[in-house]
Amino acid sequence: MGEASRISRYLYTVIVLFAIWLFLTASLDPQELGFGLLLSLIVGAFTYEIFTTNGLANLHPKRIAYAIAYIPYFLWAMIMANLDVAYRVLHPKRPINPGIVECRTVLKSDVGKLSLANSITLTPGTITLDVKGDRYFIHWIDVKDDSIEGASKNITEPFEKFLKVIFG
Repeated sequence: MGEASRISRYLYTVIVLFAIWLFLTASLDPQELGFGLLLSLIVGAFTYEIFTTNGLANLHPKRIAYAIAYIPYFLWAMIMANLDVAYRVLHPKRPINPGIVECRTVLKSDVGKLSLANSITLTPGTITLDVKGDRYFIHWIDVKDDSIEGASKNITEPFEKFLKVIFG
């Protein structure tokens, strides 16, 4: 691996760690900023090899824009799923049709697949049970279509349009 790649991966790791520090401390005090930067530089030196393979390429403006857009999209999906589950629980006839469905993903990176699995599980009414390659096995509270294509269209595809740009 080239020296430029190692430096890129190290700088990216430091930037991410420092951003996490800023988020957690919520302080712009110069002493805290200095300590957070120092800590990020030290921790980054020991962890950059396992932290990223792409380095600064992860900070492409298109990826950042999609990541920012994904947050409200995911929150909206979570709110709508919460309302749907609440309706099903409170309805006198409990209109549920639970089942386990198989979905396929177009995502290739492990981090992208992990993010998809977590997004599915954090959305009420669905739980990712297992992931094998590009196949996801999901418990769905109201199976609308048990075919692989239909389940994928309803469950994985809405998230994938963002995640495939963010994670490649």
